[in-house]
Amino acid sequence: MKIPPKYYTVILLIFTVLTSCKSKKETPISDFKSVKLQLTDNQLLDTIQKQTFDYFWEASDPNSGLARERVHMDNIYPTTPINTVTTGGSGFGLMAILVGVERQWITREQALDRYLKAITFLETADRFHGAWPHWLNGETGKVIPFSKKDNGGDLVETSFLIQGLLTVSEYFKNGNQKEQQLVSRIDKLWKDVEWDWYTKNGENVLYWHWSPEYQWEMNFPVGGYNECLIMYVLAAASPTHPIKKSVYDNGWAKKGDIVTSESMYNIPLVLNYYEHDDSPIGPLFWAHYSYLGLNPKIIKDKYADYWQLTTNQAKIHYQYAAKNPKKYKGYGDSLWGLTSSYSMKGYSGHRPGADLGVISPTAALSSFPYTPKQSMQMLRYMYTKQDTLIGKYGPYDAFSLEHKWYLPRYLAIDQGPIPVMIENYRTGLFWKLFMGNKDLQNGLAKLDFSIKTSI
Repeated sequence: MKIPPKYYTVILLIFTVLTSCKSKKETPISDFKSVKLQLTDNQLLDTIQKQTFDYFWEASDPNSGLARERVHMDNIYPTTPINTVTTGGSGFGLMAILVGVERQWITREQALDRYLKAITFLETADRFHGAWPHWLNGETGKVIPFSKKDNGGDLVETSFLIQGLLTVSEYFKNGNQKEQQLVSRIDKLWKDVEWDWYTKNGENVLYWHWSPEYQWEMNFPVGGYNECLIMYVLAAASPTHPIKKSVYDNGWAKKGDIVTSESMYNIPLVLNYYEHDDSPIGPLFWAHYSYLGLNPKIIKDKYADYWQLTTNQAKIHYQYAAKNPKKYKGYGDSLWGLTSSYSMKGYSGHRPGADLGVISPTAALSSFPYTPKQSMQMLRYMYTKQDTLIGKYGPYDAFSLEHKWYLPRYLAIDQGPIPVMIENYRTGLFWKLFMGNKDLQNGLAKLDFSIKTSI
């Protein structure tokens, strides 16, 4: 019998309660109406981690084993084929699968088999000087253009994928022979990426794209603070194709101009977000993508204390919703979080100063390490007050109470950070794994990062 999507959440909630009862204080609940209200914080965290994990385990592309760019429960795919694989989102998904192992939803062997399938696909898929494109055809491994001229290597998305691959490698590095084979194959893919090529003939900046057909015509040098810190760190860490420190200092840090003394709500911005249209701060995914593996609690350079940077961004977004300057319906202590996501007007970069009245749940839920109390308020609100906006794979990508709008659709890049950052909040798993990588440590040292040994 096929279960209607509207019942997915309540069934999973009941399952979570029954399987997580470890004391007399957490007894099974038979009253369906009260089950949601009586869930403990840990049961709520288990529930959303399981649902978002399932996106990458059950709804993955069957041929490649990687993450589908989008999953639309209404089965309407107006822009890309259903088998479109996202490289960056797959990096997040590789990490999410480890949540499933640690939480005992799947076995270590099941995860290993999935990883081997994914590696086999990535080894033969299109690459451009070692970098994968933004999108791949999950059946053929051929590039699917992200836009007309964006049909080659995407170094940013490749960075997110490599972050996931190196994390998986750290998890299995002391394992059995089959696991050692996986680690060896990941190492080769990592060493194949020609990070220095993407300096466009030796400029002191990394470029986002290169295409064999359009060369450097996309012309997107990556400088100033955004989601791409991980790209510069990995480029410096490469044992085979590293960049010079001057590329980081001159390109990323803009010769020091990346630093700012400005603030919002009396909270320091720390770095200059280089936003426009009256928006001095970026969408919240900037505090997530690079920090799934990089531990902002312990890294610092001459430009920023990265824990202060990321925590302050989340607090500013929370304060914006609490003060609700545009008086949008629902905004407040328990409903907050702006980031790039779907909207009534297509994909949009939501943030203070560029706010359409659209809440993106991943923004607050992926911020658990930074704002645990405020993120829990959002999580509990979603699962008790707005559960019609939750489907099989967790909260839908975005919604607006102001405009009475939502779509039952998911994006990999938004679902992926949720289980990973929640796990970092609960156990620090991914920060421990990724920060243990020796190449990464060498790269951070090369860029003069200081790393706290205790927190």
